[in-house]
Amino acid sequence: MKVNFNDSTPIFRQIADAIEDDILSGKLKEGDNCYSQIDIARELSINPATAQKGIRLLVDAGELEKVRGQSMVVKTGAVSMIRKKKTEGVLLEMIDRLVTEAKKLGIDASDLIDKVVSAYDEEEK
Repeated sequence: MKVNFNDSTPIFRQIADAIEDDILSGKLKEGDNCYSQIDIARELSINPATAQKGIRLLVDAGELEKVRGQSMVVKTGAVSMIRKKKTEGVLLEMIDRLVTEAKKLGIDASDLIDKVVSAYDEEEK
């Protein structure tokens, strides 16, 4: 797990985002035990309360759940919840910013679409 201590995004939010990324990539599967707050704290050399706060965000979002006798577990349906949240929130926000910047730069819609398709195709290689 990587966090950027120089980023303005709080460390606990970066931890939650990193766990979500691992769920989306399949590194953590639905039903798997999530990383413990102690393991995260040791790996990142941070206070366990900070790690717990990141995990709590995902519990509150319904993506992780506490299973008696185990650590937090990736909840069934977490992948679709995360995809929906990131599509409706993060992705749309990024698109809005991209369109705003393109308009400031005088880039028309068809050129912007071409640039996005080109970047998308490059990413797949």
